[in-house]
This record gives sequence, C-alpha cells and structure tokens, in this order.
Amino acid sequence: VMAAEVGHLDLAYDYLAEAAFMDLQDREHNTKDGLHIASLAGAWTALVGGFGGMRCGSGQLMFSPRLPPGIVGLSFRLRYRDRIVHVEVRSREATYSLLSGDSMPITHHGQQVSLGTDPVTVDIPPIEPLPSPSQPAGRVPQSRRSRQ
Repeated sequence: VMAAEVGHLDLAYDYLAEAAFMDLQDREHNTKDGLHIASLAGAWTALVGGFGGMRCGSGQLMFSPRLPPGIVGLSFRLRYRDRIVHVEVRSREATYSLLSGDSMPITHHGQQVSLGTDPVTVDIPPIEPLPSPSQPAGRVPQSRRSRQ
C-alpha cells in the first residue's frame, strides 16, 4: 500500500504478487493445511488501498487510484454508511458510481466530487517516475517478471 501511495507502482505490484501467489503457488508447501488468510487480506488491501488508493477519514471516502503497467483495470464495490459505491479504475481515469443510498461527497486525488444518480468519471493525474528504493536485507520481493 505504501509503495503504491508514494508512486513505486512496480514495487507495489511485486508485493501484491507475493501475497496473491502465497497459496496459488503453494510457496510455503502447506496450502494442503488451509489458506493463508493474512495473504488473502494483504492482496485485497494492496488492490483496494494501494492501487485503488482508498482511504477513509474526516467522515468521507478518499481515493487516489493509480495502476502499474500491466494492470489494465481494477474495479471493486464497497459499503459505506448505508451506501454501496462502485469504483472502476483504468490507466488514465476512474469512474465512481453510487449504486444505492443517498448522495455523498468523495475526494479523488484531493478534488471534491459529489456522487449522485449518475456515474462520475475523473482523470487520474500523471505521476513522475521515481528511482527504485532500496529494500531491507532479505526483504526484496521476487520480481513478477522472473516468474514468467
């Protein structure tokens, strides 16, 4: 989540892959005993909180979505204060739809947006590429590209 928030989208994607593949690739050779719920939750959190940029504060939902190269879209629904909101993120824009409940304000990359009966599509501002950060010893995630 933090890697995505500060703009290290490829690194965030690698960490997402680690969480998602924990059971899919049986990395600890123990999936026969059950799923790693924390890894499943980590994958959801990386997608919604990281690439979806969802935060909740000051009594409203805030989004700062950004997708890394290789992910063409992300969509999710959430329930918030008796409302159901659908979020759809593409590389250059995000669409927010209020599926049920009363109108509500949200924030998209710091811009106030009002959700009502019609979907709202807003541009995702560009981001400057950043140099790769150094990782703690033994904590560098395996690159998704090396698994292909």
